[in-house]
Amino acid sequence: MSKPSESIFRRLQFYTTAAYPCSYLPGRMARSEVAAPAHLVDDAAYSRLIEQGFRRSGLFTYRPACDGCQACIPLRVDVQRFQRDRTQRKLWRHMQDSLTVQRAPLHWDARHYELYLRYQRQRHPGAGMDQDDQAQYTQFLLTSRVRTEMAEFRGTDGVLRMVAIMDRIDHGISAVYTFYDPDWHGSLGTYGILWQLDYCRQLGLPWLYLGYWIKESRKMAYKSRFRPHQILRDGVWAEPPDV
Repeated sequence: MSKPSESIFRRLQFYTTAAYPCSYLPGRMARSEVAAPAHLVDDAAYSRLIEQGFRRSGLFTYRPACDGCQACIPLRVDVQRFQRDRTQRKLWRHMQDSLTVQRAPLHWDARHYELYLRYQRQRHPGAGMDQDDQAQYTQFLLTSRVRTEMAEFRGTDGVLRMVAIMDRIDHGISAVYTFYDPDWHGSLGTYGILWQLDYCRQLGLPWLYLGYWIKESRKMAYKSRFRPHQILRDGVWAEPPDV
């Protein structure tokens, strides 16, 4: 990927991290390109960085810069053209009757943290985040210098079932992270994306950015089911040939 060169980035620098074990493809090493200093990544710069394939983790804005590997492909869904398929329509109707949603600013909530740990321990055991303490959780999800909010999904019994963290950018929403009750019936993760697509439509925003699609990773391959979508290759967003 090319270095950002627009005037908005003139005060930013970009450095590449040391190699570390890839979280998605076993046996591979990864590197990231990070925008610095973090306090200069304001809303305007962040919007442009997202458009160029970056993501955010806490105060770090990064994109993959791996040696000899381009498996992580940025993907965004076309909000206005998106149509739920038959399975997604059925899920949408069911969840609309089963869950209520409330948006809120970023904040600490012990119930969120408990749900996050349950999700990590059952869905991503051994990945490291299942051992996050409160400080690590806060640094990862509750620390932001851009326009970030969360959506809290509760069952009809009032019990928290899912939390979605979202960044509002100039041309869409970037889905930062979603965690949910691993014992809940139905596809909460899929519904979280469907809800964010609907939220984008309500706001008149054209794109929902879903981060990186990795064809070889079962954890990340699901993103391609939301169509039509575009992927970023060689600095250009375009629909993949199979769409």
